[in-house]
Amino acid sequence: MNTAGWRPSLGTIDGAALPDTVTGNRALDLQEPLLFEIGHADRSGVDFDDVEPDVLPTLPRRAARVDLPGLSEPECVRHYTRLSRQNYAIDLGLFPLGSCTMKHNPRLNEKVARMPGFAAVHPLQPQSSVRGALTVIAELADWLVRLTGMAAVAMSPKAGAHGELCGLMAIHAALDARGEGDTRRVILVPESAHGTNPATAAFAGFAVAGIPAGPDGRIDLAALLARLGSDVAGVMITNPNTCGLFERDIKTIADAVHAAGGYVYCDGANFNAIVGRVRPGDLGIDAMHINLHKTFSTPHGGGGPGSGPVVLSAALADYAPRPHVVGDETGVRLVEAAADLPQAFGRMCAFHGQMGMFTRALAYILTHGADGLRQVSDDAVLNANYVLASLRDVLDAPFAGSGPCMHEALFSDHGFAEGFSTLDLAKGLIDEGFHPMTVYFPLVVHGAMLIEPTETESRAALDQFLGAMRSLAVRARAGDPALRAAPRHAPRRRLDETLAARKPRLVWRG
Repeated sequence: MNTAGWRPSLGTIDGAALPDTVTGNRALDLQEPLLFEIGHADRSGVDFDDVEPDVLPTLPRRAARVDLPGLSEPECVRHYTRLSRQNYAIDLGLFPLGSCTMKHNPRLNEKVARMPGFAAVHPLQPQSSVRGALTVIAELADWLVRLTGMAAVAMSPKAGAHGELCGLMAIHAALDARGEGDTRRVILVPESAHGTNPATAAFAGFAVAGIPAGPDGRIDLAALLARLGSDVAGVMITNPNTCGLFERDIKTIADAVHAAGGYVYCDGANFNAIVGRVRPGDLGIDAMHINLHKTFSTPHGGGGPGSGPVVLSAALADYAPRPHVVGDETGVRLVEAAADLPQAFGRMCAFHGQMGMFTRALAYILTHGADGLRQVSDDAVLNANYVLASLRDVLDAPFAGSGPCMHEALFSDHGFAEGFSTLDLAKGLIDEGFHPMTVYFPLVVHGAMLIEPTETESRAALDQFLGAMRSLAVRARAGDPALRAAPRHAPRRRLDETLAARKPRLVWRG
């Protein structure tokens, strides 16, 4: 390639041109084109034997060739390695996403999950050959029941939303058994609940009735009590809620819902704030999913698929989906037949759950022990309150007067200069080397910024993050125009997100 006279355009910063490079790379910040721009449709990185045309069936033949890029092995490996360097991960730094509990994943858990007896287990093996795996499931189930104070647990749901659906289907089955399945069709969902709650209730066939939040960020108790009636199947509560606050009236709410003939579902995504400290069963909860990738430190995404076991009260235990892992005089075994579980509402998935997630979660629990799990919630709440106390003088904290927060601290963009918003601060945080916090959620706060530091971050790590946040908050309040252009140091600059959402380019046109 003749590069004489060719220079890439790298843009400007504050009106000053960036130094040009021939390649477009800046040291180890490598520019990476699309696969279609690297490869060629008329070549391949592998050799295939020639195939006689008459050997191929006529019907499936394409009228035109598939214009997919052919790459050599080095080209392919380098492409994905370069892209991976542009990702943020918990192994790179603090991941402040509120309501996500992005904590460190201990490598011991990964080592245990990769042991051949667990990593290579297959769900169609005879039970006699997987006694160890079944014992792991049973022991983890016992821990989850004990930690939550519940009567039973369904282990097979694949993730949080899948667990929500499981809990509501158990409630539906219990109502059907009472002869009220057709009359109790309303689920109450407070504004402070997770956003998946109303979606799951609607997907399960229930009507959704919203319950407002009070000025302190908690459920409006009077409004909830006034809505209870013979049409209410139950309530879906997130506790601690999405404002990072503990619902102090939870026992009163649960007692009232039960008295009205309904059930109480609790979103367990925020269990990390109370694990070892509070047992949801003691608060009157009937069903709650547990995100193993949050509280019990199994990886998000890449270590999946996920896992969202659902703990159930005595009132719902008989309606838990198949299969059940049970222990008796013959040892641990899996019960799957419908005839053996006549009240179970059915199955949530084809098999028994996700063995890799179970193994990692049990390794995490056994490493910490009961006292260690209590310290997990203590440290998570301590870190979140440190964040709240360190930023409330430069960022608006709408519920700071409602008492200490739990595992996450909530701020808003109130007080920013005209034309500046949460999005500008979040983009500026990218330039500082951090993934942004959760933004514009919960919806009850304008320009919300929800920060969850988790218990695995040291004070030094938090101080570095807080220093960046304080600087960005001051700039947003002062109206620093450079902040509107952030990120400036990322591989790509800020997108027109509205245009990208309305007119996405999903097909390569060459």
